[in-house]
Amino acid sequence: MQQIMISPDQARLCADAIRFLSADAVDRANSGHPGLPMGAADCAVALWGNHLSFNPEDPAWANRDRFILSAGHGSMLLYSLLHLFGFDLPLDELKNFRQWGSKTPGHPEFGHTVGVEVTTGPLGQGFANGVGMGIASKMAADRFNTVDFKPIDHTIYALMGDGCLQEGICYEAAALAGHLKLGNLVYIYDSNGITIEGKTDLAWSEDVEGRFIAAGWHVLKVDGHDHSRISAAIAEAKAETVKPSLIIATTHIAFGSPKCQGSSGAHGSPLGAEEIAATRANLGWRHEAFEIPQEVRDICKIQVEAKKLQYAAWQRTFSAWQAANPEKAQLWDSMWHKRLPADLSEQLIAATDGKDGATRALSGAVLQKVAALLPSLIGGSADLAPSNNSEIKGSPAVQAGAFAGRNIHFGIREHAMGALLNGMSLYGCFIPYGATFLVFSDYCRPAIRLSALMKQQVIYIFTHDSFFVGEDGPTHQPIEHVASLRLIPDLQVIRPADGLETALAWQAALERKDGPTALILTRQKLPVIDRGAASNNDILKGGYIVSTPVGKPDVVIMASGSEVHVAVEAAAKLAADGIAGQIVSVPCLESFLAQSSDYRSQVLPAGVPRVAFEAGRGESWGRLVGCEGLFIGIEHFGASAPDKVLAEQFGFTAPQVAERIRVFLKK
Repeated sequence: MQQIMISPDQARLCADAIRFLSADAVDRANSGHPGLPMGAADCAVALWGNHLSFNPEDPAWANRDRFILSAGHGSMLLYSLLHLFGFDLPLDELKNFRQWGSKTPGHPEFGHTVGVEVTTGPLGQGFANGVGMGIASKMAADRFNTVDFKPIDHTIYALMGDGCLQEGICYEAAALAGHLKLGNLVYIYDSNGITIEGKTDLAWSEDVEGRFIAAGWHVLKVDGHDHSRISAAIAEAKAETVKPSLIIATTHIAFGSPKCQGSSGAHGSPLGAEEIAATRANLGWRHEAFEIPQEVRDICKIQVEAKKLQYAAWQRTFSAWQAANPEKAQLWDSMWHKRLPADLSEQLIAATDGKDGATRALSGAVLQKVAALLPSLIGGSADLAPSNNSEIKGSPAVQAGAFAGRNIHFGIREHAMGALLNGMSLYGCFIPYGATFLVFSDYCRPAIRLSALMKQQVIYIFTHDSFFVGEDGPTHQPIEHVASLRLIPDLQVIRPADGLETALAWQAALERKDGPTALILTRQKLPVIDRGAASNNDILKGGYIVSTPVGKPDVVIMASGSEVHVAVEAAAKLAADGIAGQIVSVPCLESFLAQSSDYRSQVLPAGVPRVAFEAGRGESWGRLVGCEGLFIGIEHFGASAPDKVLAEQFGFTAPQVAERIRVFLKK
């Protein structure tokens, strides 16, 4: 069964159904954004009805087209489409828009609502996620497609608005998409010229067409309410396989509303019952709230049935491809399931060879082993790979027309890098990582937050982790960044102290498939920690005893990363004065706090004074040291000088730390 194209009259009927589902849902919730769904409904119907490839009964199908609503505030557009095109989103869920427990939250949430590919709302993130998906799709195609069959041959679609394009992340991502010639991207720009404060010309007058042409995109312009022209433009964009395509669709926000069409008020406020009634009369819509004409349901059902037949044909050919290509089939299974070897821990530990060194260098050694073990691992750096030790050796770079490699050059685009990593993870098949200096984690923080919110397995490699960076000075010396990252819920932040902890940090990141991990790594060399009887399993718990005295300790000294060995040295000096210290390494506060109270009380015995020591701000240690404990850190910006000079000036040498603890214990 071939796809039957929806006629203009049918498309208008379906688009009007979407307009009123959206307006009625927003009005019922007394909250939301009716303007975009009403204005973009024609584009959406043309795309979903005539072009988008999917099967609502298998929403995770590997070769489905992806659709991203980058302008996530228009979420009722997506919810209406999902309902009409057969996804498991009942009409009652649309009626419960933005209400507690509903599957229709204010902005689309991945994993919460079936068919939602990306959590969107922060403008521009969805645009960049789609570029990440486009890269992943090209890389998957290079690995699996054969002359006889292409199991990966789909398109990444996105719909965004003026707000998305005003965010800088969009141009970062668009520039890379054009450079890589991602012809599998088709983006629709809902150009209605309206933002919350009024018309876009209040703050924006750039030539969007010229901007994207300069970035290497194929640009088309259409009337966003002319179904035939929209559908033809999408077909032309799909046929352009060398350049990513942008379709600039000129639309009217709140299309059909006598008073609100073209007004900023329709951006984020309900139309109201009176105006919705006037809009019904204006568009000739004779149906009650949430009433969907049977003709609309029949039109959508016909399209879905055709798409299911296309899906079934793909499945039959895919089964034959698996039988004819057993090695590729095995690779497909390994990569899409992200399988890990049973001896992962042993192999990663062996990669560090028990040597001392900067944890960035030790991480680089582990990375090579991970890459050898896991074909799913891909990634790169924001132009800092030599410093981050983040290049997969022996693998070529990903470039236009050559996606078989594993090293991605993101350019100096940390914000886009984070969002691209999310897109790659959401795509499936790959475990992505991205690297930069810790101080620049601020640039990709919005994307990190979304990694955590979407529970995506993304690995962030942040090196040069403290003022020990030295001569580069305070602009490059992170002070508050580790504490700041720990504030993000569901982000696993690991700051290893030596090679063993670094290897196990990678293990933790690879085994954690339901959330992101930030590896916090040093520039300076660190010695191997003598950790006595501590087991690898204890280390993976996030906090463990490195050394303990005979009998009850006088003080517990906690530290992470580069401060652990200093804490050990300080404890030795205290021991000479008869003060018995228990040393605890806490590479991951989140993991340690998640352990049982029994385990935590073994590591941090009750009634013993507590000290925490870290080269950064100390707010995140409060739950461990308590109100009566001592934190030794840094509460000011750094300075430009050699690292050993800074350690002396900032009180981070072992004698200075020991003295601070002596004074603390005397109080």
